[in-house]
Amino acid sequence: MFYGLAKDLIPTDGFRFEHILQDIQTLNERATRGELDISAISIHAYACVSDKYALLPSGASMGDGYGPMLVAKQKLSKEEVAHKLIAVPGTMTSAFLALQLWLCKPAKDFRYLVTPFDQIFEAVRSERADVGLIIHEGQLTYEKEGLQVCEDLGKWWGQQNGGLPLPLGGNVIHKRFDPAVRKQISDILTASIQYSLDHRASAVEHALQYARNMGRDLADKFVGMYVNHWTLDYGEKGRESIRRFLGRAFESGLLPHRQELEFVP
Repeated sequence: MFYGLAKDLIPTDGFRFEHILQDIQTLNERATRGELDISAISIHAYACVSDKYALLPSGASMGDGYGPMLVAKQKLSKEEVAHKLIAVPGTMTSAFLALQLWLCKPAKDFRYLVTPFDQIFEAVRSERADVGLIIHEGQLTYEKEGLQVCEDLGKWWGQQNGGLPLPLGGNVIHKRFDPAVRKQISDILTASIQYSLDHRASAVEHALQYARNMGRDLADKFVGMYVNHWTLDYGEKGRESIRRFLGRAFESGLLPHRQELEFVP
């Protein structure tokens, strides 16, 4: 998404951007403390930090008919998964909230093991956990690990919600900036994403240095899943998916209050 910014290929109107690369659970936790000016964030975590941050219209990662997966050494039913120990990538991730909605259970009513996302396969292989909740490129590589899909939560969400995508991640900006500055920065970030989509081959080449042993073809496929038209702007359909996702979570007792969404125009 930020190839254009990282390589100084687009105008930045005098702003300087420092790129900080951390896993999503760490970024979620940092957002609760309001540490970063702009951050990627799980949509689940946004419900906890909306007093500090506004959602940017670009930067979304949406599961459009696919998303986080539950995998195990053998295919398990929902009832079986509910009684297993599940390795999860963090309790503030959207994947974890989707898991609770799928199980129709709050976190206190099932067993889970918080595990760095890139160590979940090993947790299942070594039997430290029975089931893994995988995100990121694991959705494309689980078969190489000898694992089977018990449920694709993105596919399930779409079936339950008229084809709406599952909202997984977004970008936020701190409200300490006045609205005019938020809009100015938002436009720069959107321009970076558009530049990367327009120069896809070069952007993928840049991204490969962070690709965790993915080859170019697999990385390009992964980018296509999560950097696309949804990433340029949620649109009304994308906004509705967030309202419904967080609304369902509130109605199920998984969030303390109904979330009002605040987008930068």
